[in-house]
Amino acid sequence: MDYQKIIDRYYPEDNALRHILLTHSRAVADRTLLIADRHPELQLDRTFLEEAAMLHDIGVCRTDAAGIECFGTEPYIRHGVIGAEMLRTEGYPRHARVCERHTGTGITRKAIEERSLPLPHRDFLPETMEEQVICYADKFFSKSHLDRVRTVEEATRSLAKFGDDGVKRFLGWAEMFE
Repeated sequence: MDYQKIIDRYYPEDNALRHILLTHSRAVADRTLLIADRHPELQLDRTFLEEAAMLHDIGVCRTDAAGIECFGTEPYIRHGVIGAEMLRTEGYPRHARVCERHTGTGITRKAIEERSLPLPHRDFLPETMEEQVICYADKFFSKSHLDRVRTVEEATRSLAKFGDDGVKRFLGWAEMFE
């Protein structure tokens, strides 16, 4: 797979949004590869990790998030399911699963229903080890502050506003991956 061709198809202009996407995604990809190198016992698919990490936020271009130069029409919370649709259309269902499962530490059907989130009513939790590693790595990098790397503590505080379940998942990953 040539992930750069897919990025070029959806982000053809050299603009601020493309820069944000590429910078953020590269940081996430680099962290996933570092985790893979530190933990050979996990037998992670390095090629897939890099591809999927570079594409995990492909759907942001269709969302409305002016703070990160997104001027689409969809709510930002939908960027994962939008990206999944895009990658399924491209013929990459495994990569699509990463898109739809990386928001927060994953989103449960129960949370979607209780919060009336504009998402399909089903679980979007990372299941495979690669999905979990990418979701975990993503929590250290913000698209609005490209020059910063969050600590585990900062990422935990950021997740706390969405409930204890996500924090528990994240801290479990921190024990496994750090």
